[in-house]
Amino acid sequence: MTKPLLGALADGAPVHEVTLRSAAGAQATVMEWGAVLRDLVVPRPGGGSQRVVLGFDTLADHVAHSPHMGAIAGRYANRIGGGRFTLDGKAWQAPLNQNGRHSLHGGGQGFGKRPWTIVHHDAASVTLALVSADGDAGYPGTLCVWCRYSLLGEATLRITLSATTDAATIVNLAHHSYFNLDGGPDILDHELEVRANLMTPVDADLIPDGSLAHVGGTPFDFRKSRPIRLAAPDGGRVWYDHNFMLRRDRREIDAASGLELAHAATLRSRRSGLAMQLWTTEPALQVYDGFKLNTPVPGLDGAPYGANAGIALEPQHAPDSPNLPHFPSTVLRPGEVYRQVSEYRFGG
Repeated sequence: MTKPLLGALADGAPVHEVTLRSAAGAQATVMEWGAVLRDLVVPRPGGGSQRVVLGFDTLADHVAHSPHMGAIAGRYANRIGGGRFTLDGKAWQAPLNQNGRHSLHGGGQGFGKRPWTIVHHDAASVTLALVSADGDAGYPGTLCVWCRYSLLGEATLRITLSATTDAATIVNLAHHSYFNLDGGPDILDHELEVRANLMTPVDADLIPDGSLAHVGGTPFDFRKSRPIRLAAPDGGRVWYDHNFMLRRDRREIDAASGLELAHAATLRSRRSGLAMQLWTTEPALQVYDGFKLNTPVPGLDGAPYGANAGIALEPQHAPDSPNLPHFPSTVLRPGEVYRQVSEYRFGG
């Protein structure tokens, strides 16, 4: 199996990609830049196929214009308030790439915006690796990271993320595809279910205040499947870039890893008849409805990407959890292995 050259970065470094295929016709294209899932096409229940992620045709457009489309965000996905955290009594500072006040997705040049290396690939899987040096973006410890994409069965994309460190550090990785299950201009009529009773309230900068709020009677209640579009009391529209703490009440043991996967969310398009179930090992899910999307260049096959063109469903730990000790920990120490498994299961 070959790994074609997609292009080169400004410094001349080559970027390769591979295309995975399943017997049922699913096809996933993964490139070394950002360990990005550049394209994903799956069978429709009634026949034919459907592209289900946003992406660009060229490497140059991904580097210049992509808001983490299909990328692996890290070393710490989502937000760290003030970019500051304390670990074992020592203070650390990450870059402030969100309005000069907070650190987002690793600080501006995180794992989703740098080249990885394809270390193995076959017809249905590819493994990429990255080494993040001690002090990279202000984080302690040399971190060795692996990302494996696999196509399983008829139309399941499995993403396995793992990491080791030589010194205590924090790690929170997340896959950041934007999904659109029918190719329409937006996802507002897609129906979404999130298996969560609780969400983390945030301030104006989307930094959690450390509390939990029940979703009942609020715009964040996706316990039963409903359209994403929701009118606000002022006549506008409710937008979403918020973290949900998963109930993990529907679970199964993953035979390959021995880890416990839980049903996190289901996204459905009545227009295409296609549904996507997300199962994950992670305790939380960031839901971003893409309300800020407005790319200056066309996407795959010339598609325009305006507001709400896709929705990101990001399995991860809670944002700012290094500063919220009552939330599940993201600390990784020497001798331990960080491991995350998430599956995106497509069907009717």
